[in-house]
Amino acid sequence: METSELLKKVRQIEIKTRGLSKNIFAGEYHSAFKGRGMTFSEVREYQYGDDIRSIDWNVTARFGHPYIKVFEEERELTVVLLIDVSGSRDFGTVSKFKKDIFTEIAATLAFSTIQNNDKIGVIFFSDKIEKFIPPAKGKKHVLFIIRELLNFTPQSNKTDIGNALRYFTNAIKKSSTAFVISDFMDSKFEKELVIANRKHDVVSLQVYDLRETELPDVGLVKLKDAETGERIWVDTSDKRLRTSYKHAWAESQLALQKVFTKSGVDFVSMSSADDYVKTLMKLFKMRA
Repeated sequence: METSELLKKVRQIEIKTRGLSKNIFAGEYHSAFKGRGMTFSEVREYQYGDDIRSIDWNVTARFGHPYIKVFEEERELTVVLLIDVSGSRDFGTVSKFKKDIFTEIAATLAFSTIQNNDKIGVIFFSDKIEKFIPPAKGKKHVLFIIRELLNFTPQSNKTDIGNALRYFTNAIKKSSTAFVISDFMDSKFEKELVIANRKHDVVSLQVYDLRETELPDVGLVKLKDAETGERIWVDTSDKRLRTSYKHAWAESQLALQKVFTKSGVDFVSMSSADDYVKTLMKLFKMRA
């Protein structure tokens, strides 16, 4: 992508997603994603009903009557976006490719993060770690992330979510909030998901295309697997084939939901034709 075209697209994404973050998500983000740590704030005199475990014995001895330590929630968060850049994100049959929705969701979350004075980092993954942008603050940092979202070319077309989660767990030492943005055309990442969610607060956002849920009746078509490059001819006029395809999608979604439920990870799913603003609002309110 040429520099002038890239800058124009960055600006378009910034205008749209920064406005969403500022006008719609400001309060919801703050209440949905809270700091996990507690930091010392002050001491005050003991009051009836206070937890005696909070008594500051040094101050109590100095003044001759009980004082307790007051703690407050550590507000600053570290947010990490784990973004799937495998070949399947380049699929789209409605108005946008899945990768376009990935980009807008990621940019919206990034602007919500810096408006709350939190740090934001990104891990681009396929079946390998394609790029790691360490967490930092500021608009300049977010604009750099958006440029990478728009212009990044991965080395591999395949997917390994488990590998991405392993890297995230090892690379980010401080407890953080992580958003995994993917179509989740992968399996066998439950173990890594459980481990990551023990230390961090992991949220999963699935974006799929409607044509991935069922086949249209358009006769004989040649299909290509975006991740493996394999091509096959499919007779979509075969009703049994269309029904089997639809059932297979439903079963895979059910299995995916079970993985997240068992792992204690919040999960929302949307098609590339859906209004992702409504989906994010649903997620934020679910967690508030």
